[in-house]
Amino acid sequence: MSQFFQIHPENPQLRLIKQAAQIVHEGGIVALPTDSCYALVCHLDDKTAVDRLRRIRGVDEKHHLTLLCRDLSEISQYAKVDNRQYRLLKSATPGPYTVILEATKEVPRRLSHPSRKTIGLRVPENPIARALLEELGQPLLGTTLILPGEGDPLTDPDEVRDQLGRQVELVIDGGACSLEPTTVIDLTGDEPELVRQGRGDAAVFGL
Repeated sequence: MSQFFQIHPENPQLRLIKQAAQIVHEGGIVALPTDSCYALVCHLDDKTAVDRLRRIRGVDEKHHLTLLCRDLSEISQYAKVDNRQYRLLKSATPGPYTVILEATKEVPRRLSHPSRKTIGLRVPENPIARALLEELGQPLLGTTLILPGEGDPLTDPDEVRDQLGRQVELVIDGGACSLEPTTVIDLTGDEPELVRQGRGDAAVFGL
């Protein structure tokens, strides 16, 4: 069975955050709260964990996984960002947005979209997610916690444990999350394009 940590939603306990980071380093998959809904995350460079993550979600390599980053400077390590994109990102981060950008060579090829060479990135504002990213010192690879065949994400940590207790190494209880996923914006074209309307207001990107 997976471990279950109750972490304070505003002041995460460093001891538990350190344990969660260790689980990620050892190849574990973690269910954690974000500023939209719960997400499944794993280590960016662990191919076995990434493959497991995709199996749990029931998605293939064409499905965009998202890099959860600490800040804008980390985004620019993994994606090509021009001045226009930077200004838009600065006004929208941290927050409940996922942006699609052209991937840099820092991104393992298996993680970028196979035909477009793009990557989804976000900077969450949830204190638990931010504390874990800070402790790791690098991005997490993640996806919204929607089970195969379901339309809505899981938002209750007890339900997450009941459904995924044998498939993930850790469930973090940080309280209930929003039912809405992130708003997804494609910034690879001349103008921002709304891919999915979620919790974030698309007006930030002029949409």
